Amino acid sequence: MQQSGNEMVGFGDDLVAPVIETRPVDTAAKAFEMQQSGNEMVGFGDDLVASGIETLPVDTAAVFELRQSGNGEEGLPPAHTKDGSLDRFGKSAVRGRTGGWKSGLVLLVSQGKVTIAFFVLEARIVLFTKYVMRQTNAEAESTFSLWMGTVYLCSLVGGFLSDYLGRYLISIYAQVFLTVGFVLLSASAHALLKPHRCGVIGKLCDPHAPVGVLIFYISIYLIALGNGACESVLATFAADQFDEEDPAEKQSKTSFGWYFVIASNIGRLISVALLVYTDSTGNWLPIFWISTGCVITALVFLLSQTRRYRRFKPSGNSFLRIAQVIMASRRNRNLQVPSRGEGLLYGGEWEIDGTRRKTDDLKFLDKAAINIPITQVEEVKCILRLLPVWLCTIWSSVVFLPMPSLFTEQGAAMDRTILHFQVPPVGMIAFDIISTSTLIVFYDKLIVPLHIKLTKTQSKTLAELQRIGTGFVIAVVTMLSAGLVEQRRLKYSDGSTKEMSSLHILWQIPQYTLMGASKAMVCVAEKEFFAAQTPDGLKSLEMILSFCCSALGGYMCHAILWVVTKITASNGKAGWVPPNLNDGHADRFFFLLAALTMLNLGLFVMYAYRYISITTQMRDGIEEMEEVAP
Repeated sequence: MQQSGNEMVGFGDDLVAPVIETRPVDTAAKAFEMQQSGNEMVGFGDDLVASGIETLPVDTAAVFELRQSGNGEEGLPPAHTKDGSLDRFGKSAVRGRTGGWKSGLVLLVSQGKVTIAFFVLEARIVLFTKYVMRQTNAEAESTFSLWMGTVYLCSLVGGFLSDYLGRYLISIYAQVFLTVGFVLLSASAHALLKPHRCGVIGKLCDPHAPVGVLIFYISIYLIALGNGACESVLATFAADQFDEEDPAEKQSKTSFGWYFVIASNIGRLISVALLVYTDSTGNWLPIFWISTGCVITALVFLLSQTRRYRRFKPSGNSFLRIAQVIMASRRNRNLQVPSRGEGLLYGGEWEIDGTRRKTDDLKFLDKAAINIPITQVEEVKCILRLLPVWLCTIWSSVVFLPMPSLFTEQGAAMDRTILHFQVPPVGMIAFDIISTSTLIVFYDKLIVPLHIKLTKTQSKTLAELQRIGTGFVIAVVTMLSAGLVEQRRLKYSDGSTKEMSSLHILWQIPQYTLMGASKAMVCVAEKEFFAAQTPDGLKSLEMILSFCCSALGGYMCHAILWVVTKITASNGKAGWVPPNLNDGHADRFFFLLAALTMLNLGLFVMYAYRYISITTQMRDGIEEMEEVAP
């Protein structure tokens, strides 16, 4: 018996027989209308009508389904999520009281504010280290590459720790480190910016005390730790607020993924607008303190929905599952593997384990199946098959990470006057952001129809590997465009000691636009590829593989710059990327990156052509089952 307001619902003892629902007669007309709309027969007992009560046949299964639907009907117990998410007390999360768009929108705002603060530093760190810290162009580029590599390395640390502590706690800790880092950076800038209004083109700051330099580096690496860990965890934590097992929330989760990317890009655009203020005035302090205010408010927003957040139990570390297979295969290396799997753990599933087909490559791992489930062995095989393609995708970060800073240095040495306004070099990044966002938003309406027209197929979209390859092609064109612009800039340089050229900065628009298009093709497809090809039991590696590409790419870029500088700056030569770009040949560095990208593209095409996706393995396994079926 359950009571809800004025309504009384009674269930008969025999649950197989129709259940009788009793209601006051004044709602009979409404109930009759509802029943008729559902094509159900309505009957009224004489005795019950006389007593003012109507009787309606009700499907018992429908009643229990209604209880679980979470549609908010009065008198029904609250419905719980079906994906295993928990509330803050560790109990099953209740839909409507936890998660959903209310929590998701707060996390979008928090992400946008973090992006504003971090991108201010990311876009300006090269110029800050060059004009405030008195570093050369090559030194500033190396500082930037090492720092960005550390940002993405910290993303791996954040993902690793979230397997044990949970994504919510790591998001909190990360934003605390981020806040402390920006507070230290803003405070240290007071000591570094001497004399007043220094740190702009043509006006270097005075040499600094070691303590001030140490605080500066501590602050930027605290920011790297905070932003890296936050970036790897916050997006996943935000997606956790939507139940994949519920059709409506699953659709919302898909839409939320796009909104999260757009929120980050809006944050970057706002950062560009703020950076205009400091480009030629030397007002570093206000922009740093504004960034500090952004991360503080981002942390406040993150904490504001603590009671509503949905959480998942930490799943443990994926590396342990991989290590178990490798150690077991080594331990069993002298044992004989049965031909059909007799005597193996879960040997009956040797040919087909659910939807995963036992594969014949990487046979040295098969011996691990003597005492480890075959599913786990095949999961490790899937990861090893990914590695050649994954290694090729690292090169995308080698191209994308240093380009904004190199393009900014190039733009700072060009004519930036439009009417009576000085265009800030960093402001050109807006073309990169707009290009990336436009291609992401209109991909289905622009790229897919063009693909169908050119290939004359009805494929709904380009496969992930095809999009990554297309992005590499665009990256080659980007480097060639930047090199040609640099050649033209050198042609129109004034020949003086000043790092200037009469070539206008608007010549950079094509290279920024192409770089944005390349990012949209590579980065989005890269994440989708890892998400689709990472086995269910090793899903945390999806995030780790993606961010590891960026981390290794940053360090590879630093190594390439170091080698190029050592080779080209020997014997008293200025080198390709000297302190004064007019004395060097940055165009040759761009052309070198274009050549290396083409080489990487060739390797990528070769490995992509040979790669067998998980979907193909599943299909082949099902076909094999059908062939052997009686």
